[in-house]
Amino acid sequence: MAGNTGDGDPADGMRAKGLSGNSVGLLGSAVIGVSTVAPVYCLTSTLGSTAGEVGLQMPAVFLAGFLPMLLVAFAYRELNKVMPDCGTSFTWTVKAFGPKVGWMCGWGLVIATIIVLSNLAGVATSYFWLLAGEITGSDDVAALDGNKAVHIVTCLALVAVATVISYRGMTATKGVQYALVGLQLVVLAVFVAMALGKAGSADFPTSADFSWSWLNPFAVQSFAAFTAGLSLSIFMYWGWDACLTANEETTGSTRTPGRAALVAMVVLVGSYLATGVAAQMVVGSGDKGLGLANPDTSDNVFAALAGPVMGPALGILLFVAVLASAAASLQTTFIPVARTVLAMSTYEALPASYAKVHERFRTPGRATVMAGVATGVFYTVMTLVSEHVLVDTIYALGLMICFYYALTAFACVWYFRAEVLRSGRDLLFKGLFPLVGGLLLSAVFTKTLVDMWDPAYGSGSSVLGMGSVFVIGVGLLLLGVVIMYAMRWRHPAFFQGKTLTRSTPALVAED
Repeated sequence: MAGNTGDGDPADGMRAKGLSGNSVGLLGSAVIGVSTVAPVYCLTSTLGSTAGEVGLQMPAVFLAGFLPMLLVAFAYRELNKVMPDCGTSFTWTVKAFGPKVGWMCGWGLVIATIIVLSNLAGVATSYFWLLAGEITGSDDVAALDGNKAVHIVTCLALVAVATVISYRGMTATKGVQYALVGLQLVVLAVFVAMALGKAGSADFPTSADFSWSWLNPFAVQSFAAFTAGLSLSIFMYWGWDACLTANEETTGSTRTPGRAALVAMVVLVGSYLATGVAAQMVVGSGDKGLGLANPDTSDNVFAALAGPVMGPALGILLFVAVLASAAASLQTTFIPVARTVLAMSTYEALPASYAKVHERFRTPGRATVMAGVATGVFYTVMTLVSEHVLVDTIYALGLMICFYYALTAFACVWYFRAEVLRSGRDLLFKGLFPLVGGLLLSAVFTKTLVDMWDPAYGSGSSVLGMGSVFVIGVGLLLLGVVIMYAMRWRHPAFFQGKTLTRSTPALVAED
């Protein structure tokens, strides 16, 4: 029998991976979601870029980005209830649409995670040297981040450390993760309070008075600017689904991960709105002075605002928070990529060697190491190729996120198509919400794809006349197609539907 039995048991065809079960509870799962997103890192990386695109409507764009993420989260929750498989998007889209679509969805998740890991490592490296410079009082030490060789070597070292920690399992640093997430949220709260207190003072001539119009997405000057800002906003929420990829290791695997994802998203949207409003009130969203959109500081806003807003002593806390945010996320972000690769290998969509689980740590060891190596190579190459790799890969990341989140949302609608009219709840959570979320993300994907052809999109750099963001985004998706067909030749069983069958509840008789 295919599909779901209707009582919460996993659908037929799901394979055990050998992971350590019941090792994470609701709080731990929610912390994984928040930690993977890395709110302080996301804010310092994208506050300026988003303000540069949409101006004072930045808070509205944060809300607009939250909506499709929330709707897609319902799709994840419903699919996880019947198929708590660590392959998440990959496994679910295979069950709904077949092996090719599922493989590309898995690829989208994997490559998006590699991009995020590389950016996390880059930000952690920058703040490592900035913090070292603050502590030693030496500008020369802080300037070491500008030395490309030193930067790359430091970045690779941080990736190696994170890989080792992830290799040893999620529970190894549970207390540390709690502390790092708590530190981020507390420092953000202090920043918000001090920014609001100093807004309008003579020390901040670019301050802006709060207006409810800041929360109006229709006030954005152009649709192109709105979609560009929305793409960045969507990136800022990426990572909450790490709760779901740890489902086979979570207590109450069919329900806890979905609840944890919703908790994480509420925490994130609250943090982003408060910080965005406070930052605009104290320095504005212009491109002069400390304005958020100043091109000299927009890719690392907190580095410019830490001292002026919080003072020399407390400003160091903001440096610590960004470093902690990036470092903590660097470790937890290995969870989705390693477990997706593990699932793909288990179902023979990738070489079987990646399906091995460490006997002692019960982690996908080889998949974790592969993710670390891929991250180091990707960041090194992109740093050497483009001076604006951080900005461009973040813009390209929005394309990847929209791609696999939208596919997962549509997979929910299709998989449960025979159930959506059974009740009002099913209509909303299995049909309408995922459908609208998928359509919104598809619209952003399409508009972003068109806009990123222009070299002016992102950092303004180009490759053979094409925008570098377009080259990065589309090039990585096309690379996935090439690898998929290579895997189809090497591992035909998966693509013939023999290892993970396409099925829906429509094929199951009701109890």
